Amino acid sequence: MKAAPVHKAFKQYSDTITHLLCHTGQHYDEKMSKIFFEELELPQPDFYLGVGSGSHAEQTARIMIAFEKVLLNEKPDLIIVYGDVNSTVACSLVASKLGIKIAHVEAGLRSFDRTMPEEINRMVTDVLADLLFVTEKSGMDNLLREGISKEKMFFVGNVMIDSIVYYLPKVSASTIFSTLGVQKNNYILVTLHRPSNVDSKGNLREILETLNALSHQVPVIFPVHPRTKKNIESNGLNTLVGKNIVVTEPLGYIDFLALIKDARLIITDSGGIQEESTFLNVQCLTACENTERPATVIVGTNRLVGTDWGTIRNVALETLNGNKKNGAIPEFWDGSSAQRIAEIVNNIF
Repeated sequence: MKAAPVHKAFKQYSDTITHLLCHTGQHYDEKMSKIFFEELELPQPDFYLGVGSGSHAEQTARIMIAFEKVLLNEKPDLIIVYGDVNSTVACSLVASKLGIKIAHVEAGLRSFDRTMPEEINRMVTDVLADLLFVTEKSGMDNLLREGISKEKMFFVGNVMIDSIVYYLPKVSASTIFSTLGVQKNNYILVTLHRPSNVDSKGNLREILETLNALSHQVPVIFPVHPRTKKNIESNGLNTLVGKNIVVTEPLGYIDFLALIKDARLIITDSGGIQEESTFLNVQCLTACENTERPATVIVGTNRLVGTDWGTIRNVALETLNGNKKNGAIPEFWDGSSAQRIAEIVNNIF
């Protein structure tokens, strides 16, 4: 969702810039990877590293070994990395040691919680990056506080929103509502994958009991992340998934965007969904103790509700009963962020 609009934006500079795609294979589930390339109208990646799963160390190491070969062969002027996953920091480390410039899209976001692997990935990548493309003003403040040169920073807005703006017309053709047997604007959409929520049997039990209780008010749609599914099954919690909870496999981008757009309420621990719900003016409860995307709370419709599921249940019920949070769209979340990035890269080179 972040690479697609940037890839499209570079096409207008095809006389001077060759933009190649490298898929590390960190996200290797076909439904979470291949379908995204198809729906986002991305070409097949120029390089596929196929690293698969593993511990953070194993995965990062395999990406570094494979990506180094790509860089030694291609000798690019610049690599562009996105977000805060292991691929982001692994590719940045390799490029930095080879003297290749790095651009980080979604730079400067901070949760200030170093127990999150994503926080470490973000911080290390930002130290190494030569061009830091920032999505919200908090990112500029964070980078300045950490001693990053202002000349390296560019406040360009959020490329995730570019994808929403571009693909929203296709959402009306989605058949996901009839497939799942739910009505628009009358369901709670839930996504949970962070270890702090789903790796503990006790937490997972509380989550499922809360979703069961809420599902007596309105149906709950629960596209289950592979990590969450594995933990539900291994802990023998399948019986807690009630009949009003609609469990699905991971969904394609268009179908999932349709579910976000027409949800009555979203409960999530995903940073991207916090942003998407803010842009689409949908009520969102973030089941985390912190968020690296404060604009979604300060400006948007997102509420940070912590990880006490009794509290989450109460806030969810209050929201369903009309206690909604008014929100606006943050600055530069306008569908043109990728154009700004491409223009800046073209000017620099």
